[in-house]
Amino acid sequence: MSPADDERSSEAAGEQEPDYRFTLANERTFLAWIRTALALIAGGIAVVQFVPEFGVVGVRHGLSIVLTAGGGLLAAQAVRRWQLVQAAMRRDGELPRTHVPLMLGGAIFAVTVMVLVVVVVWPPAGP
Repeated sequence: MSPADDERSSEAAGEQEPDYRFTLANERTFLAWIRTALALIAGGIAVVQFVPEFGVVGVRHGLSIVLTAGGGLLAAQAVRRWQLVQAAMRRDGELPRTHVPLMLGGAIFAVTVMVLVVVVVWPPAGP
């Protein structure tokens, strides 16, 4: 199938190639989400490698798992969001709603509160 055939079949399906500026903006947003996911994953690795053990056994590893898993989930969500937005632009439809920023902000807030409680109530063991 040639590129011209692909273009005709997508036009027949009610789709059109969006303005390249919107496609590039969608890609930049995707890359920003990927950077955030990578930062969460790197943070998870850094916690296990460089943060001393907290007063409660297992908190450090638990925090590392939460950050790393959160980064992986965010990366998957970023791909899905990019696909949905690209498809909506091709159909000249409304952009899909997302709860990812709210969930990410809430999760980071919850992790912050948890870490503050652990550090204040059970400070890290000194050398």
